Amino acid sequence: MGVTKEQVESSLTSKLKPSHLEVIDTSGGCGASFAIEIVSEQFEGKRLLERHRIVNVALEEEMKQIHALSIKKAQTLEQWKQQHEAEKPKPDA
Repeated sequence: MGVTKEQVESSLTSKLKPSHLEVIDTSGGCGASFAIEIVSEQFEGKRLLERHRIVNVALEEEMKQIHALSIKKAQTLEQWKQQHEAEKPKPDA
């Protein structure tokens, strides 16, 4: 049996203390493939590759059973806030 979405969420939450976390099981329920969006202060000052490595280390046990992990976003809180501000619709003047 594969890894559950809840197991992935639990590991990332306990190890990276994200301010935003979205885990999507893209395997159709078998737990072999996940897509992740994560925002954590632990990413501060880190390059994207380093952030991805941090996520992979946090999921070290789960990765033994996961075949595909897509990290859609690995952002700092500040980056996430800026992105969401930019996406908000502007009121008409």
